[in-house]
Amino acid sequence: MRADRLVALVLLLRQRGRMTAESLARELEVSTRTVLRDVEALSAAGVPVYAERGRRGGFSLLPDFQMALTGLNHDEALALLVAGSRRGAQLFGLGSALASAMLKVVDSLPESLRYTAAGAAQRLLIDPETDLLSRRVADEEVPDAIGAEIRRAVFAGHKLRIHYAAVDQAPKWRTVDPIGLAAVRGQGYLLAKRAGEDRTYRLSRVLVAVELDEPAQRPESVDLDRAWQERNASFRTGGDQVTVLVRVDPARREPLAGTVLAVCSEEADADGWLRLNVIFQDSRHAEWALWQLATHAEVLAPQWLRASLRHRAAEIAARYGPSS
Repeated sequence: MRADRLVALVLLLRQRGRMTAESLARELEVSTRTVLRDVEALSAAGVPVYAERGRRGGFSLLPDFQMALTGLNHDEALALLVAGSRRGAQLFGLGSALASAMLKVVDSLPESLRYTAAGAAQRLLIDPETDLLSRRVADEEVPDAIGAEIRRAVFAGHKLRIHYAAVDQAPKWRTVDPIGLAAVRGQGYLLAKRAGEDRTYRLSRVLVAVELDEPAQRPESVDLDRAWQERNASFRTGGDQVTVLVRVDPARREPLAGTVLAVCSEEADADGWLRLNVIFQDSRHAEWALWQLATHAEVLAPQWLRASLRHRAAEIAARYGPSS
């Protein structure tokens, strides 16, 4: 017997009032016999479910029944409070709702857990705004109104019209079929389809969002984790990729490998340095990553990349040269 199904059954009765066993079975995608067993288990656990016979009969909860969180132990309560400290909800316009929900969780806890769990949560820091090098985590702000409009369209299965500012482009209106929302390293994304093609939009670049009445053209169910992985793979294999032959200090091999799309080949030079054939997303990616390595790496090919790095180094040297 699954606990989540029992909770879903109680929530259905709270939201809709009296329901027949057949209706509950359809909603929960189980047999009527399973529903009857679940109702019996809930009654035995003290949940006031009662049956009314007759043509308009069904199962109901006693009026004003509320589920108490008395079954939570200390670690379960702490897990809820820690989850509430994560910043992902801010990206989807749910910040105020999350704060309200966490207050209700704390208020519903048994008194013996209320203060110990809240006190323990103060001893844990999740996703601070800066790391040990004082680098600020790149969290994005999404206006509540925009986040709420996008969220409603996603959940309702409606088309969405967005005024979107892509990188290096003037904002344009787009009509999309929303699939789901994802939060990745402090950045929010809308996964959608446009004219049947997969699209991914940064929430922080949505200037205006309008939910339409028209149903979205999308599958009934979706595996968001798989969809994100597919988009990630498509991003990595698309664009104007650049192949670079580079010599690198072995101590800087891992930082370089962590930024490239792929390491195609690798061999050691006579002086102990490593010679790698690597692939970058595009020319800007290649120049940025190799500039970070300073004198700990040397580009052997292509020549245009050597020239670009030499030009940048000359500009820096001129800026910091002896004053006249």
